[in-house]
Amino acid sequence: MFHRPRILRNSNSIREMVSETRLQPSNFILPLFVEEGTQIKTAIPSMPGTYRWSLDLLEKELESILNLGIRSVLLFAKVPDNLKEDTCREALNPDGLLPRAIRFAKEKFPELVVMSDIALDPYSPYGHDGLVKNGRIINDETVIALAQMSLVHAQAGADFVAPSDMMDGRIIAIRNELEKNQLTETGILSYSAKYASCLYGPFRDALDSAPGFGDKKTYQMNPANRREAIKEVQADIQEGADIIMVKPAGYYLDIIREVKNSVSIPLAAYQVSGEYAMIKASAARGWLNENEAILESLLAIKRAGADLIATYFAKEACNLLE
Repeated sequence: MFHRPRILRNSNSIREMVSETRLQPSNFILPLFVEEGTQIKTAIPSMPGTYRWSLDLLEKELESILNLGIRSVLLFAKVPDNLKEDTCREALNPDGLLPRAIRFAKEKFPELVVMSDIALDPYSPYGHDGLVKNGRIINDETVIALAQMSLVHAQAGADFVAPSDMMDGRIIAIRNELEKNQLTETGILSYSAKYASCLYGPFRDALDSAPGFGDKKTYQMNPANRREAIKEVQADIQEGADIIMVKPAGYYLDIIREVKNSVSIPLAAYQVSGEYAMIKASAARGWLNENEAILESLLAIKRAGADLIATYFAKEACNLLE
């Protein structure tokens, strides 16, 4: 034999030396949920080990995140039902929960990269990412609201606004709004290829934002489509996105690779709540090794081409890597 591939697998040191893909804490974005109140740490039953935090308890959590080497968080707000109404005006409130959370995080930890969710579903009584008129999700009026919401978050100190809505034309509208207001250092992380997946259920439990009617298939992408993802990504880049994202991650590794091969800007992928819950549930029943499943799932996403991974496993992964 002239070739003996096992030579490069003989020891852990050799395997590490020739490893093609590496995970490190700076690869991770940790999604965090906040809610109103004090001394609140609410467990999310469908996402074991994940919580909603009141702002007074958030400081300690952010400190622990930074100590692990994680440099970025993605903030989501659970909005009280009494503030949800048809125009989603609470999304534009500079003193709303999410702008306050952004200001709090940046004041306490200026070095932390704070990203904020830009979508209307937490603020809508219908649970949809856009404004609703006559039972339909309307695009252009929603885009105006999203641009204004992005301005509010940027003024609060967000390093990146992260539109997750999949409305047409929202990236250029957001970029124009930021430029017009001299917020030229605020980035846009665009959910460019967000699929209408079955894997978002636990997340909707966390924010109480499940659709009140119908589904999200008129704006989120068809899981059967691959070429369309490239079209969406390229459009967002042309409109001014700084980072683009594929969501979900684990079921869409082929999309991550296709996108990676077609772009030259950073690519993120979101390991969503359903992916997290499946590993947690299987591990709880003894069907797989949780630690190994966490690292293997994240390694697969990185190997497929993601530069950044939004994952609820970020803290656990950092501990395992260490």
